[in-house]
Amino acid sequence: MSEWDGKSRGTLLGYKIFVFCIKKLGVRTAYFVLYFVATYYFLFLKKSNRVTFYYFNKRLGYSAIKARKMVFMSYYTFGQTLIDKTAISAGMRDRFTYEFDGVQTLLRLLEEKKGGVLISAHIGNFEIAEYFFSEIAPESQVNLVTSDMEHQVIKEYLSSLATASKVKFIIIKEDLSHIYEINGALANNELICFTGDRYMDGVKNLKEVFLGKETTFPAGPFLIASRLRVPVVFVYVMKEKNLHYHLYAREAEVKHRDEKGLLQAYVQNVETMVQRYPLQWFNYFDFWGAFKKTE
Repeated sequence: MSEWDGKSRGTLLGYKIFVFCIKKLGVRTAYFVLYFVATYYFLFLKKSNRVTFYYFNKRLGYSAIKARKMVFMSYYTFGQTLIDKTAISAGMRDRFTYEFDGVQTLLRLLEEKKGGVLISAHIGNFEIAEYFFSEIAPESQVNLVTSDMEHQVIKEYLSSLATASKVKFIIIKEDLSHIYEINGALANNELICFTGDRYMDGVKNLKEVFLGKETTFPAGPFLIASRLRVPVVFVYVMKEKNLHYHLYAREAEVKHRDEKGLLQAYVQNVETMVQRYPLQWFNYFDFWGAFKKTE
């Protein structure tokens, strides 16, 4: 069972340190400071180390020596994406370069004026996707469906630094009223974005084989997307070298009310991205339930 506890890593002090480095010393200096932070994670976060090592060693088939090295590099890469997100949202967008792959899919989706569903994952740096959309289609509106589990104090601090964001948040509610918000947004030709790779205990789920082992996915994104009769696109924003980002957009073939088929297509697509960018899989919990019996 791939249960996530709803909490993201990071402290307010940590974010403030990096914001200081970014603003006063530059992004690359912040990257240098990040080596010390990644070293701390690598030395002391035993539970996270264990599940991340499992991902590299058992699911991707890396040797034990290489897998240990990749655990450290995964923390370092994750920190880079956080620094980049902070820098871009704080007005330093022109320091980065961007590449669009599948932009015609998104343009056609918006031209059809039916709205659309985007499904992403906790890989790469999807949180900066709005800066891609603002360049592709300045009038586009993205709605991010979320459980709002981010630490509120960190969110408020980052919001105080960031340039105005156009992204709207649709908060998942127990009374399912968020469904009405989703339908309303689609009626306005807006985009609805889900992440499909974090299951929490107590919510409806689906099983699927991912990287050679069956695990659990949240049913919600796939149930909703397969019933709305609107285009569904898998979207990822992946970090490349030299402050460069690459947006991928791939339209899914969706049969009405076939959430299982949509999940299978999603898993295959995410596997392709993970194989291409193994260091950018940022699910630092027991995703495959490999250690449930020992905890």
